[in-house]
Parts: sequence; C-alpha cells; structure tokens
Amino acid sequence: MTHFFADDGEKIHVQVSGDGSPILMLHGWTASHREWQPFLEQLTAHHRVFRWDARGHGGHRLAQDTVPTVQRMAQDLSNLIAHYALDQLVVVGHSMGALTLWQYIGEHGCRNLRKLVFIDQSPKLLTDDSWSNGIYGDFDREQSLAFLKHLEDDFAESVLRLGGMGLNVRARQKYHENSPGLEKARQWLSAQDPAPLIACWESLTEADYRSALERIDIPALLVYGGESNYYRSETAHYVKNRIAGAILHVYEGTDHSPHQWERDRFVRDLREFIDAP
Repeated sequence: MTHFFADDGEKIHVQVSGDGSPILMLHGWTASHREWQPFLEQLTAHHRVFRWDARGHGGHRLAQDTVPTVQRMAQDLSNLIAHYALDQLVVVGHSMGALTLWQYIGEHGCRNLRKLVFIDQSPKLLTDDSWSNGIYGDFDREQSLAFLKHLEDDFAESVLRLGGMGLNVRARQKYHENSPGLEKARQWLSAQDPAPLIACWESLTEADYRSALERIDIPALLVYGGESNYYRSETAHYVKNRIAGAILHVYEGTDHSPHQWERDRFVRDLREFIDAP
C-alpha cells in the first residue's frame, strides 16, 4: 500500500488501482480497504480507485495521540482529496464510510465531489423519543452505553453480537451456529487494537447527520439491504426523502452489506450511476 500523511502527522494507508476518473471507497467500522477488493476488476479498467484504511483501522497502529473520531476521519478525507488533488470525485461510503462522508459534507459541502453512493446507513445511530430510524429501531443511549461496556470487556464478541443479534434472521442463525465465516471474522477482530475502534464507535453514536442530508446537491445513489441487521426500510426511505433527487435501490434478502451479497448487481448499478449524465 501507499500512504499519505494527515495534517496531524498520522500516516494514512491507501491502495490506489487503475486509471481513469477517480472513485474513493470508504469501508465500514472495523473493516479495511479489503472490503472493496471484489469490485476492483470491474472498476479499474475505467477508473482510478482509491481505497483507504481509515485511521485506527486495518491493523495499522496509530503513531499520534489523536483519537480517531468521525470528525477526525472527515478531516483525513479532506487531507486525502488535497494530497491527491482530486476533483470531480465519486465517493462510495458503506456504514461508517457513509457517516464519514456525511461529516465531510456537513463541513465542506459537496466541493470536489461529483457523485455519491451511500450503503445501508442511518444518519443518526441512536434512537430516542423522536427518532426510531437508528439501530434496530430502539437502540437508545442506555443500550449504547451498555454496548460500550461490552466492547471493553470482549471487543470481538461484542461486535459480532451487534450484527448477529439484530434484525436479520439469517444472521441470528449463523451467530448461534458459530458459522465458519463468523469464526474468521472473530479472528480478524481479535487481532485489532480495540481502543481506537471503541473511541471511533463512540463518536459515531454521538453524531447526527440529518441536516447534512439536505446539503447534498449532487447526484446520490442509495443502496440498502432489504433485511439489514440494523435498519428497517423506513431508514432507507427517510434518507431518500431528505436528499434531493436521490436514487434508492433496496436489495431484497440482503443484510447490512448488500453490495457483498449481490456484487454483480452492485457494480452494474454503480457503473450505470457513474456513467449517467
């Protein structure tokens, strides 16, 4: 991987592949640039694809004391755009990647951006008396504080349980059966440094990007899982209704990672969206 240095001196690792107009792909919480590996072959013939390991992610130990909050990651995104002199940029954000992008837009608007793709995310994770479109539809501050404590006690298992005991019936079954894929994920999570990831999660739950949605004045594609682990269909439609002209695709039968379950469809939808005038 190559890298650049953020404005606080932290080394941010980036994989750059292909030639053509730029696409930046932002992964989810606890993941890495490898989340996007399955799509490279179909994208790099016509696009220069940037995939980072967000600060505190990908197994890279932090050199600075800066906490990897979503605000700091949005600043890293701004630093990346400046470092590579990117313009007319297409940005794809899954889960935490979408939140990072919304944070960036809240601060900078859509400057340097051409089109946006958001995958299965709510603009506000925690629910309250006036907001039921967050995690599970009922993940309030009390539950969030309990989850933070669980993360400190057993990080890997708590992350797996968050997805495995959510709204997706198949994920529940796989969690109870301890499927091979789950064990592989457990090993990956156990190898990570939990402290920066926990701090990152805490910042994500404090954020509220409902107002940022209305700042989006460029084309946006929304891809949501019809059986997301975390979000009901109302969340997808809320986001669509708050972004002018947004296109919504719901991949029925898929979970929080609809792009992974229907890879060919996702690449087809992405390329059609990018190429549309």
